[in-house]
Parts: sequence; C-alpha cells; structure tokens
Amino acid sequence: MNRSRSSPMRTSFVLVMIVLLGLGPVHAEDVGERWGTEERERDYYPIVNITLPKDTVIEAGAFAVLSDRQFAVGTRRGEIFLIDGIDAPKPTPSFHRFASGLDEIFGLSWKENAFRVTQSCELTRVSDSDSDGVADRFETISDGWGYANYHEYAFGSKLNTDGSQFVALGLSASYYSHALNRGLIMKIAPDGKTTAFASGLRSPGGIGFDEHGALFYVESQGPWNCSCSLKAVSPNSFHGHPASFNWYPFSPELGPEPEMPKTESRIVTEKNRVKQLVPYAVIFPYIRMGRSITAFSVDRTQGKFGPFENQMFLGDYTQSILMRATTEQINGVWQGACYPFREGLSTGILNVEFTPGGNLLCGGTNRGWPVRGIKPFALERLEWSGIMPFEINRITIEPDGFQVTFTKPVEPITGNAPSSYAISAFTHPYHAGYGGPEIDQHQPKVKSVSLAEDGLSAKLVLEKLDPGFVYELDLVRLRSCDQDELLHRNAFYTVNEVPSR
Repeated sequence: MNRSRSSPMRTSFVLVMIVLLGLGPVHAEDVGERWGTEERERDYYPIVNITLPKDTVIEAGAFAVLSDRQFAVGTRRGEIFLIDGIDAPKPTPSFHRFASGLDEIFGLSWKENAFRVTQSCELTRVSDSDSDGVADRFETISDGWGYANYHEYAFGSKLNTDGSQFVALGLSASYYSHALNRGLIMKIAPDGKTTAFASGLRSPGGIGFDEHGALFYVESQGPWNCSCSLKAVSPNSFHGHPASFNWYPFSPELGPEPEMPKTESRIVTEKNRVKQLVPYAVIFPYIRMGRSITAFSVDRTQGKFGPFENQMFLGDYTQSILMRATTEQINGVWQGACYPFREGLSTGILNVEFTPGGNLLCGGTNRGWPVRGIKPFALERLEWSGIMPFEINRITIEPDGFQVTFTKPVEPITGNAPSSYAISAFTHPYHAGYGGPEIDQHQPKVKSVSLAEDGLSAKLVLEKLDPGFVYELDLVRLRSCDQDELLHRNAFYTVNEVPSR
C-alpha cells in the first residue's frame, strides 16, 4: 500500500518546534522519515484518547489493575482515581476519586483491599475502612529515606512474590545526595522492615521485574550516564554514580563501600576494578531512542497486544514515544536490546500499564520539562488493530554474532544477502560529566547470513564482536514475503558478555 509522505510545510513546522524545544540535533530528512513512520504505526497500533472528567487534572504517575473491569491511576498531584470501563470499544469510562493528599505518586499496587502507594516521602498503605468509597486510613509502611527537594522522586515496584517491594530513590540533584539514602534502592519487607539493597542511582524513572522475573530499574542520562539505560539490580550492586557512597556507614547490609570509579574510563574497564559495579543492561542511544525514559510494563496479554509477548514496553517523557526492550543473561550478566515502537503520544509519558483487555494505557504530563506532545496531561490507550506489522521481534547474541527474529517471514533474496544487514557499533566514556558522546565507532563486517527455512529468523556472523559496545542493526533493505518494508528498520543491542562457543 502506498502511503503519503509528510508535506514540506509540516516537516518544517515540526523541525522548528523540535529545535525550539531543545530536542537536539535533528535533520529535516530525519523528521520527514519519523512522521512517515508514525503514519504507518497508526495502521497497526492506533492511539485512543481516554476522555477525562471535566476540570480534572490527571497527570498519571502510576497504575494498578484491581479487577477485570476496574483500574486505578495515581497522579503526580497525589490523588488516586478508580476507573471503570477503560477497555470499552469507545471509551468514556467513569472516574471516582478515591484518595487525595499524597505527593508525586510513582508506584501503586493493590493488596488485601488496600493500595500500597510509593510517594516521594514514604511507602503508604491507603484503605477505606468504612466502605464509603473514599480512603480514610493512611498508614506509613516505610519512611526509611529523606525528602527535602522537589527532584527527590521515589519510584516503587509492584509486589515481589514474597510480598516485599523495592523503591528506587533519585538524588537530591544530578550530582549530590543530601537527604538520607538518596541514590539507593531500598527493599521493604511485608512487615515494613526497610534495608538498603543497591547504590549508585542518579535519577531513576521506574523499577520493576522483567519477563524473567529479574529486577531492573530505568536510569536517566546525566552524570556518570551518557545515555538512558535499563540496569539489572542484584543485592549490594553499584550502578555507577558515587554520590550515594556517604550512606554506606549507615547501611552495613550493603557491604564494603565500592572503589571510587575513575572518570574518563570505560564501563568494561571499571567493572573489573570496581567489583560491585553493574554495567548497563540495555543502553538507549540518546535522542534516537529517547531522552528521558520512564517506567515499563511487561506484555503478558497472551497475544492480545500483538506479537511481542513477554517484552518490556517503556515510555519516554521528553519525546512522547514508546519503545520495546528485551533482555537475556549471558555469563551471569544481563544485557539486551531496544527497539522503536510508537510515536505520536500527546504528552510526556511517565508510566504505562497493560489493561485487563490487553491494551496499553499510557499517561503523563508536560509539567517540569519540555515535551514533544502538545497536551499538558493525557490518558491514552494503544490497542492492536489485529494487522501483523513486519518488525524486528527480538535480537539475541551468539558467540560470533546475533540471532534476529521477525514477526513475518523474510523473503529469501534480501534475507540471505549480507548486504541487507548493516551493522555499526559504538561505546560511551564512563565519566562524571553530564551525558557524553558516542565514541570508538566502527562498522564490523557481516561475514555470513543464515536465513531460517521459515523466514522468521536470521543468524548473522560478524567479523568482530566486542564487549562494552552497542551494536546498531539497520535492516532497511529487508522485505517480507509479501513485500512489506520493516515498520522500524533499526534496533540496538548492548553487549556486556559474549557467550562461549
């Protein structure tokens, strides 16, 4: 099917707006291509606006599923709304304000007829003791951290299988930890006992469990982080920013304080010297794959949302987009890939959650920093149209290259040609500066390609595969058996370990 390209006037307008909003260096041809992709994305994953109550501001920071029909949203303004009818074909759901008076809700879980709410200052149990539909009991489960600055957000995970939760604490500012335990991940037991679990955070955007049940948090670009990333969290791990070292004397459960990382080094070098240091599991190349990544949700819809079962879906605040990510563990170290998914959201995305009906609910705000979306706040629902897109489904690593799977069979002429698979690689400096460039760029040759008989996967053998690099795959030349172009031609795999043969 032929689809119209964006007009020069529209492209010029978008380019001007991106420059004015400070979204980085963008070329006109890139903007035109992005708008063309968004128009195609609409065929497969349309965005449905959720009508909000009149004169009600809902800046969604967290979601929780209560039942097959009822959903809950926690907001930055400290309110919890109960929503009924979120999955209706033409949604005009009812909203009921259950609670107010909380602060910057970035974690919400439902257990035993009560919410467990992660807000900036504490983890709170919120319940309705007299069953009148309005919360009247607010019980502190844990306040094991300090809070004195607007930027000291706290992000809470869903409940672990043992009933515990994890809270990721942002720094007081990009470079400092002035308030108690800022820059740490805290573990809160079911009885409220709170212990330090990991250190080295800068400005997290979410925390939760991936498809394998492993704990990950989202980190933002800034000091000691040249790009946004997903980081795997294990007990006593250190995640790169040394500002939280001053809390080690108060948290003996963390073990010995790590060695101070050396600036202007590389993560592969420092992780051998700083034993607790965990490398980024998935790096999201700056601007090309978001600028301020936020919380994620795992697709457990059993195919209701399309071909990406068990994958992580993440939002980006600044660019108002959604992305996918997949993870795998190699030699005991987590790593994986990220993929574009959907542009055109109406506001800055703070959180996403799959609904009981298998749709993806997205919400956020433009408060605080500039965003590409045009609305100050919004709730929007993505749903799968039922049409299968031609996409890179998943990338996994091999001893000598990568295995790439697809959502539709690749036709064999382009699929068996090494020239159809353009590979480039880069790394970042590991340093105390804010952000950083892509360096040591090179283009490893694709020595051979083996396309599976069914056309749904291809094994790529490279001349070179090194730890510490992000490998970009550009597969623009591929075609499906029905002559579709890839909906998204690029994907990025972060290599921390190479499996043995």
